[in-house]
Amino acid sequence: MTRKICVATALAATILATAATFAAASAQVANTEVKIDQFAFAPQRVTVKAGTTVTWINDDDIPHTVASSTKLFKSKPLDTEDKFSFTFTTPGSYEYFCSIHPHMTGAIVVEAATGSSAAQ
Repeated sequence: MTRKICVATALAATILATAATFAAASAQVANTEVKIDQFAFAPQRVTVKAGTTVTWINDDDIPHTVASSTKLFKSKPLDTEDKFSFTFTTPGSYEYFCSIHPHMTGAIVVEAATGSSAAQ
């Protein structure tokens, strides 16, 4: 009887530890930041899981925008320290640029939430 209790306790502890690890990993992929500084997006290319919210933060001294090449999303002009967020729900590759400074470009690659390869 004692052995069954020990095994059940160990199993319960393992399940709880796995759930805590999964919750922490989910929280880490839920939000990603892209800095806008010195007329560039950094990092320029980001890979995330579906359901991730990407936030762009303008650290430059002049306004910038974040605009999808396919018109899926577009920010208002972002002044210094302004933020713009978008949640990516569908796997694929999403190119974007600053509509004020079109030479500024970036890409978000979205992978399936449960898989490891992106549909591009």
